[in-house]
Amino acid sequence: MSEEKPTVAFILSLIAGIFILLGGGMMSMFAPYGFGGMMNGYQGYGGYGGNAWYGGMMGRYSFGPGFGMMGGLGYGFGFFGILGLIFGLIVIISAIMLNNKPEQHSTWSILIIIFSVLSIFGSAMGGFGIGLILGLIGGILGMTWKPPQSKA
Repeated sequence: MSEEKPTVAFILSLIAGIFILLGGGMMSMFAPYGFGGMMNGYQGYGGYGGNAWYGGMMGRYSFGPGFGMMGGLGYGFGFFGILGLIFGLIVIISAIMLNNKPEQHSTWSILIIIFSVLSIFGSAMGGFGIGLILGLIGGILGMTWKPPQSKA
């Protein structure tokens, strides 16, 4: 006789973790480009040996990057993207453990719910919003899942 598992909760949580992971990956891709920030200037290719800086309000002037309004936004994207990657991995691992150890369904479901909610800070609004919603539904279904009673 096969063991009953919270299959729907597992599938929804796994898909949620994948969306959160993808959202974190998308956000972390913005980091290397720096995105100088709003009103922070632009480094053009013309004039002065191909290294001209066009100054922005409260930002870059002629001698390198400044920290204007929202100046280090690209680095923030990178940090939050990495958080999204970590949260997505935790949700995926928790979903797999929910499927492998259904007797501990409460523990793994709580982790899925917590890190799905935290993913709103770490991966493009919780895996484009889809990861957040699916993680909450999957976690709640995992919490409310009841193992079948043995017939003796």
